Amino acid sequence: MDTIKNKYYFTALDNFPYNMEECIEALQYALSYDSCDVDALCLMGRVYSELLTDYETAKLYFQEAINCDVTNLNTPKFYIKCLLDNEDFAEAEKLINYSLNIKGIDKTRILLHKSLFFEIQLDYENALIPLKEAIHFSYDKEMLDYLKQRQKFIKSKMPKIDKEKKSKKVVLKAKRNRFSLHTIFGRKKTN
Repeated sequence: MDTIKNKYYFTALDNFPYNMEECIEALQYALSYDSCDVDALCLMGRVYSELLTDYETAKLYFQEAINCDVTNLNTPKFYIKCLLDNEDFAEAEKLINYSLNIKGIDKTRILLHKSLFFEIQLDYENALIPLKEAIHFSYDKEMLDYLKQRQKFIKSKMPKIDKEKKSKKVVLKAKRNRFSLHTIFGRKKTN
């Protein structure tokens, strides 16, 4: 029975996201054999989240997948993305923190979601922190390059200090320093 269920799941996965009719049909067969097939539930959640943008229905499938197996390595990364897309930030934060403690999970991907969590909320300073941490868990050049590109991108979104404002601050600071040095040595301030 397990091989038939897996056959339908792999058929669905093979057809996702290009041939959705066959994908949905295969997922329904897989779930009819085992309603707690975590991978099939996760893929069904992805269908609703990524393709149909029906986040509430997607959340139900992801929650059911987590209820069936809390240690599944695939479900959290897709569920977190769904929560972020639906702006369920409190739930996303809890799931991110929980997921980082699952043995064997791809921490780099979870930390990327954590960075996105802060970026969506326009907290660019904190968005950089998980990216720096993710570099330690990155084991291939493509991911390392991607993380560095994300860092540059987030830094480009950070507000810049105007050169004019910055130069005024420097001039004011210099005037204060000069004034204080002249008063220390007993000289009058000259303009």
